[in-house]
Amino acid sequence: MFRRKEAYEFFLVHPGGPYFTRKDLGWWTIPKGLPEANEGLLDAACREFTEETGIVPTPPYHALGHIRQKGGKTVYAWAFEGSWSPEDGLPSNTFLLEWPPRSGVQKYFPEVDQARWFSYHEACARVNGAQKPLLDRLPEILI
Repeated sequence: MFRRKEAYEFFLVHPGGPYFTRKDLGWWTIPKGLPEANEGLLDAACREFTEETGIVPTPPYHALGHIRQKGGKTVYAWAFEGSWSPEDGLPSNTFLLEWPPRSGVQKYFPEVDQARWFSYHEACARVNGAQKPLLDRLPEILI
């Protein structure tokens, strides 16, 4: 998601859970996930965005192509113009994890624990490095 202020601003999320608590630079991401059986990629992207943020994407959608992350995961992305304020909250879905490890205790954690708007330069510093080309493509597509 993006918005236009003096320049483009990018909406990024921070992964939730205990492994990411103290990680910042290079760990923020676009909301994303895997498609379900027989689900189109754009439909999956919209569903995942809503599940992770509570925000329902609205057209027009701008195809940003795809990238391959370090672990081999291919991410297809679309951008849309939208709005969000921290006062709106972040009703992310949750996942179950044994924590602390090998304790036998199962705890729920939010899939994303923070969201923020970033300028291009701030977003580049915080986003997963493999996703930076997606940020670079948006202004080119919108011109």
